[in-house]
This record gives sequence, structure tokens and C-alpha cells, in this order.
Amino acid sequence: MRQMPDEDTTLADLRQRVAEFVAARDWRQFHVPKNLSMSIAIEAAELMEHFQWLTHEQAAAALQDEAKRAAVTDELADVLIYGLSLANVLGVDVSTVVLNKLEQNERRFPVEAWRGRARV
Repeated sequence: MRQMPDEDTTLADLRQRVAEFVAARDWRQFHVPKNLSMSIAIEAAELMEHFQWLTHEQAAAALQDEAKRAAVTDELADVLIYGLSLANVLGVDVSTVVLNKLEQNERRFPVEAWRGRARV
């Protein structure tokens, strides 16, 4: 398995690797916003399946099992890969949109009002 630690790998590196993977297979024709957004939802649902019906304690325990943790991280990777592919197709700067959204959320959920509270 290839190791590319977060400390050494940029978001641009990952976007480029995803773009190369798609191009090598001539999949650009299929990687359109509709298909990619649906694929993100499908992979997110597959990720959720690993935790469905488990208590918080059971989910935490399951993640201690190497095979189960690997299955979960594979699904997370699928979500991220499709997300990066969608960013490539849309031509958005991921860092900018993520930081902008975090700023919006900081205004929407100020620490003073929301610390330790779930949304109700």
C-alpha cells in the first residue's frame, strides 16, 4: 500500500492524482456533476452502513478491529475521491470553499451559544 502522509501530500497532489486516474480510464465523459453528486451520496451511504444499528460504544469497538476499520476508511476514501473529482469538474478551489464555509458556520453557530450543544 502506498504511503503519502498528510504532512507531505498537498490537496493539489490528491486532485491531480484523481484527475489522472479518471483520464487514464476515459471516464471524464461520465464524471459530470449529477453523476458525481450521486456517487458521493451512494458512497456516504455505504460508509453509514458500517455503523447502522450500532451504539456509540459498539461503533468505537468495531473501529478497533483492523478489517472493519479498513472497510470504513475505504468508504471514506471513496467519498473523498468523488468529492475531489467533483471539485475538479466544477473548477472550485477546495481550500477556499472549505474555509469560506467554516467562516459561515462560525457566524451561524457562535461558540458562546453552541459550545457542547447538538443542534435541536
